[in-house]
Amino acid sequence: MTATASSTPTIDVHAHLLLPEIEEAVAGHSGLAEARNLDARRNGPAALAVNGPMVGERVPRLTDVAVRLAAMDVAGVDVQLVSPSPGHYHYWADPGLAARVCQLANEGTAAHCAKAPDRLHGLGLIPLQHPDLAVALLDHALDQGLKGVEISSHAPGPGGTREVELSDPRLAPFWARAEETGALLFLHPFGCTLDERLDQWYLSNTVGQPTENAVALSHLIFSGVLDRHPELKLIAAHGGGYLPTHIGRSDHAWRARPDAQACTREPSSYLKRLYFDSLVHDPHVLRALIGAAGADRVLLGSDFPFDMGTEDPVGALRAARLPDDDFHAVRGGNATTLLRLT
Repeated sequence: MTATASSTPTIDVHAHLLLPEIEEAVAGHSGLAEARNLDARRNGPAALAVNGPMVGERVPRLTDVAVRLAAMDVAGVDVQLVSPSPGHYHYWADPGLAARVCQLANEGTAAHCAKAPDRLHGLGLIPLQHPDLAVALLDHALDQGLKGVEISSHAPGPGGTREVELSDPRLAPFWARAEETGALLFLHPFGCTLDERLDQWYLSNTVGQPTENAVALSHLIFSGVLDRHPELKLIAAHGGGYLPTHIGRSDHAWRARPDAQACTREPSSYLKRLYFDSLVHDPHVLRALIGAAGADRVLLGSDFPFDMGTEDPVGALRAARLPDDDFHAVRGGNATTLLRLT
């Protein structure tokens, strides 16, 4: 290990936070019950029976900074990029409530990270379902000292209108502002629109999350968003889902079909403009991800502290048997540069 590698901090860019004040703010609103019913249908009763106790056991790690830091020490993680639990999105909320949810998320995450500013950096939220509010609430997040915001793969359209996909033209000012400010955008899906087809065996997560990642990234690529905003700093959770390892089919469509040519180059070329976390649960897939995107575009991720994450992200990275330079880049070098910690 070189001196430079040995001095590089180990940085986990995929770690979550629970903020009870958000749930207090949405309690009693009619849309909450409808959203919970939809979530129950999508996940199925067996998954819900496991989820409650699983999250309950992890509340201290999700809320208490001292407990978080102790767990980081055990895992050999020096720095976390902390984002609100995706359950806090509440994309069903009307404009007033949605703005309040995001303000609470931004302020609460900033306050949590301020208790250990040398080890914790944060991301806030914007109301993806209300594109006209996104710029102001991104600015609010940055004003709190956060590094950027977390977004899902899509949102239901306000007032029953068409869903807000990441290719939606109404999001253009948001992408422009994120590019202008250098804000980090963390793409982390919540829920899957395949609905009850995935309501057994936790398919809602194991199949649904990688699917949502692939669909959302494809919207960004094929629509030309990344052509118009080449300096966006977007991190895709879960290794970008199925897209990086199946990008050849996208390239073929771009070459073969005129209706798939709204982007200027082959889709695979855009992977090198994006960032991906390392949480793919398979060393062969991790090596394939690095082959597709480049070792400079992959960042350590654990999904702390949930059961679909890993308690040993460095060990999972080591299992991929990468060259030393690539190992240390993913372990923390890339994130050090991206978070501007140098």
